[in-house]
Amino acid sequence: MTELREAVVCAPVRTPVGRFGGALAPLSALDLATRVLTALLERTGLPGNAVDDVIGAQGYPTMEAAPIGRVAALDAGLPVTATGYQLDRRCGSGLQSVLNAAMQVQTGVSDLVVALGAESMSNAPYYTEEGRRGLPPGALVLHDALNRGRERAGGRFHPMPDGNIGSAEVLRREYRIDRDRQDRYALQSHRRAVAAQASGAFDRELVAVEVPNRKGAVTVATDEHPRADTSLESLARLRPALARKDPEATVTAGNASGQNDAAAACIVTTPARAAELGLTPLLRLVSWAVAGVDPERFGIGPVPASKRALARAGLGMDDLDVIELNEAFAVQVLACLDEWGVADDDPRLNPRGSGISIGHPIAATGVRMLTTLAHELHDLGGRYALETMCIGGGQGLAAVFERV
Repeated sequence: MTELREAVVCAPVRTPVGRFGGALAPLSALDLATRVLTALLERTGLPGNAVDDVIGAQGYPTMEAAPIGRVAALDAGLPVTATGYQLDRRCGSGLQSVLNAAMQVQTGVSDLVVALGAESMSNAPYYTEEGRRGLPPGALVLHDALNRGRERAGGRFHPMPDGNIGSAEVLRREYRIDRDRQDRYALQSHRRAVAAQASGAFDRELVAVEVPNRKGAVTVATDEHPRADTSLESLARLRPALARKDPEATVTAGNASGQNDAAAACIVTTPARAAELGLTPLLRLVSWAVAGVDPERFGIGPVPASKRALARAGLGMDDLDVIELNEAFAVQVLACLDEWGVADDDPRLNPRGSGISIGHPIAATGVRMLTTLAHELHDLGGRYALETMCIGGGQGLAAVFERV
């Protein structure tokens, strides 16, 4: 077997993260994907004929852009020789697109691949599977893709009637994590994200997005989700989502990730090909792993996935300079930290915020995290970083990167 080549990440960029129904809501996932891909090409001067493949992650697709990787490539002006496809590993989709790109490069199938993730949760479809067979008696039922995806991710034998929130409450009971600790963690996330915004730390990774409206167009250049006015008092006033079912419920809109809109992309190639094209590698993929867990405990998925990825890299938690753990829920993050023996306020953990503060645009999140991580690692002068997330339906995904 031919020896695997080294895979490096170059020029990660992202759009701002928009609130649900917010400034980016008029744009489709394809619009966002095309914008970020166009910006990537403009910033790098990458010739279109150098792109072998475009991998597009999307969790809530329609058939308006099938598959989104290929359609975004064409809409961004890449030649027809740039192929593309679409993938879905729920919350891990964006990172998986990077990992798939790396595998294609490592094995010599491709020399340069663009990995992107895009999601417009504001435009997630309502759908029916019944209309094509004729109208059923009574009424035609439309399903909300957002709710349906959360309820059905565990399949027939692992139904999730309370969605991901219900599984978060399972971890709350198991790890005995109280509401105050969750709210304090959420406040920390917002403070770190707001501080990063104020310092200009996100400026290098962001590409502005022009949104058309009746008066012309509005340019969106900053994340909408971080809140400078967040306080423990305001968080404490929020009602738990499952309060009617469980008087001890603790998960609220304030200590959980948002529903968001965004896109992010990066180039994955070899060091030699990067040099030929004038690209500057920022990260090298060291190892990665995926793990399956009980769907009702899906939030703990990063623990076994990270254990495998770190073992394959010959590293431990103490060797890491940055830990990017997606904040699906504060309680889920805290359960993972308890398993790892990492403090809630560890400065290595999400130094610039994460899902609770920046937002969680499902399939875009993994590439958004990678984009932020790449700059964090360089700014801090660190060597190794871990990116990991839980995945609805009972999976965890983790990857170890080294600063180049």
